[in-house]
Amino acid sequence: MLNESKVVGLPLARIDGPLKVSGKARYAAEHFATDMLFGCVLPATIATGRITDIDVSEAERFPGVVKVYTYKNRPTVAKRESKWKDEVALPGYTMRPLEDDHVQFDGQPIAFVVAENFEVARDAAELIRVRYAAYDPHTDLLQEQANGYEPPVPRMKEFMPPKPRGDAEGAFALAPHKIASEYYMEGEHHNPMELFGSTVLWENDGRLTIHDKTQGPQNSHDYVCNVFGLKPENVVVQNKFVGGAFGQGLRPKYQLFLAVMASLDLKRSVKAEMSRREMFYLTWRPVCLQKVSLAADAEGNLQSIMHHALGGTSRYEDYQENVANWSGMAYKCDNVKISYEIAKLDRSTPGDMRAPGAASGVTALETAMDELAYEVGIDPLELRIRNFIHVDQNQDKELTSKALHACYREAAESFGWANRSHEPRSMRDGNDLVGWGMATGFWEAQLSEAEAKVSLSSDGKVVVSAAASDIGTGTYTILNQVAAEAFGVAPQAVTVRIGDSSLPKTSVEGGSWTAASSGSAVQVAARAVVATLLKHAQSMPNSPLADASEDQVEIADGRLVLQANHQVGVAIADIMEAAGVSEVEEHGKVAPDPATMKKFSAYTHSAVFLEVKVDEELLIPRVTRVVTAVAAGRILNPKTARSQILGGVVMGVGMALHEEGMVDHRTGRVMNHNLAEYHVPAHADIEDVEVIFVKEDDDKVSPIGVKGLGEIGIVGVAAAVSNAIFHATGKRIRHFPMTIDKLLAEPDRH
Repeated sequence: MLNESKVVGLPLARIDGPLKVSGKARYAAEHFATDMLFGCVLPATIATGRITDIDVSEAERFPGVVKVYTYKNRPTVAKRESKWKDEVALPGYTMRPLEDDHVQFDGQPIAFVVAENFEVARDAAELIRVRYAAYDPHTDLLQEQANGYEPPVPRMKEFMPPKPRGDAEGAFALAPHKIASEYYMEGEHHNPMELFGSTVLWENDGRLTIHDKTQGPQNSHDYVCNVFGLKPENVVVQNKFVGGAFGQGLRPKYQLFLAVMASLDLKRSVKAEMSRREMFYLTWRPVCLQKVSLAADAEGNLQSIMHHALGGTSRYEDYQENVANWSGMAYKCDNVKISYEIAKLDRSTPGDMRAPGAASGVTALETAMDELAYEVGIDPLELRIRNFIHVDQNQDKELTSKALHACYREAAESFGWANRSHEPRSMRDGNDLVGWGMATGFWEAQLSEAEAKVSLSSDGKVVVSAAASDIGTGTYTILNQVAAEAFGVAPQAVTVRIGDSSLPKTSVEGGSWTAASSGSAVQVAARAVVATLLKHAQSMPNSPLADASEDQVEIADGRLVLQANHQVGVAIADIMEAAGVSEVEEHGKVAPDPATMKKFSAYTHSAVFLEVKVDEELLIPRVTRVVTAVAAGRILNPKTARSQILGGVVMGVGMALHEEGMVDHRTGRVMNHNLAEYHVPAHADIEDVEVIFVKEDDDKVSPIGVKGLGEIGIVGVAAAVSNAIFHATGKRIRHFPMTIDKLLAEPDRH
């Protein structure tokens, strides 16, 4: 654990902020080279079938076009499936752009036009003539329920439902209070601000420098080397600035393959950037159908939990999420049955989208808990408190920490929950029906393998190096703070180098583990620098630190000193001069501790309290107030941490009221592939949001006590909106997003 901080824990502004607001930060598609070519993709216009003819002759004759690629002339690449598997690949057959004449989803790339400028490539792509033999599409999950199956190869063993415990069916039948409901969630699309793009800079010796929109430059690097048979030392992938990703950038996207393919073939630098329309054909939060049954005794103690989830996947890969398992660990219950299936659809493979699995599964669970509270006749918060549990019953493990009680208490007090009337339609503000709802949030707190290098120079300058990504989460800033704290220097003295595949190895940025993992690696490397300095100091004649141990010294004011007495020490500059060096650089590495993992489970928790106002005549819902309390271990930077939670809350409101990927099931095509018709919350949709960080000390979850914040902000928000709408209107909407048409159609069931 870090000591009480002078730098860590301060709400410092992002160190990369000035570059971004001034336009000096260059993103993947903002790099250029002399004689660069530009590519444009032609997407398929059917969801499933075959290409019977593709005529590119007119496009090839278009002035400025260099080459048009289709399945007929794609250069030779790796054939073995293992070569296509990236770091977070799924079971199944990885999509290979321009491989053959088969079309597996709407928007699949079927041609790639390379030209002297983008406008030429775009216009030429429109001249390609394609004929298809279209098959009947199967894109409706509700129609494919009977074809659901348990994934034969689990994506991760943690996603497998736990074995049933007790007798869930029997306990449900005997319980005096019970509910059984179905919840349906339409697919969502990520739509980060930055479009996916790759700029491949070709060098005469065949080396490639690739600027890629990705959450893991080393993942993209290894993918490129494996698929194209390149030597690792001849490829560098950089993603120094990433304009949002939310999980969409975990896996390499097809523009990376196409740009590298064309660059190697033509021996020129090539840029490929997707359109906003193409972003809708990429990964998406899968459509999901869930059935939740809960039963309780007269006092509200849970007697039975049954949760079945069915999610959509593509024809070619088995996308899987941890959707239903949350119901087995959230509350105390001895009779639990959880199951999970997926069904193949003629759509692109879904992908991780902020809090994958939990955002959907906890929404169903927490809405069902609200329904049970009304069935039993007790306050929804009281129901959760009565069923509070301090262990993970799914895995029969202790928890590293759980400050959820404090989340409930602090958020409820700030929100004013005690003033809530229980009956639906009992609170008003003029013509508005007022509803107050709440929900609990859960997310895994993980530590992944990570490495970092840290150097300290004789003049007190510090350099941190790691391949970690900053997708807008504040990675630059928190790594700066950890290093500054370790060496007792100002943040301005620290340079952070990240987003480069040639730097020390890290996992992709996802799962809320980057701060804990890379931050801990920086801390380990910094302590190694201190240890090396101590050895040098102890080699000096008459060293005042001759008998000191590593855990007894620290750096303060440019000197290596005893922690107990800063008067005893040696100047860093003098130590290095005596050792004949100008800097000390050391390597740090962290990984999960098997002994700790065997005994403990680790989760981040939250409590979301939310107010909606619903126009009584028009039934237009508005989220007017949110209070969310989060227990996430140590908070490295309250400012960037708060931003993470705010972003999660906004996405949760979008999941609840706005975001809906619309597919015409007759054709299998995405209908609203633009931001005019795919609605995301705008400024006018978000009002007061208060974020509370609950104090939580955890010395087991990670070396620096951090749990991670990227996902927890969204979990539970959609359920809280749903519960508030019921409290306001007496209408229980179980089909997300809860748009006006559903509110108008649903009768008051209270």
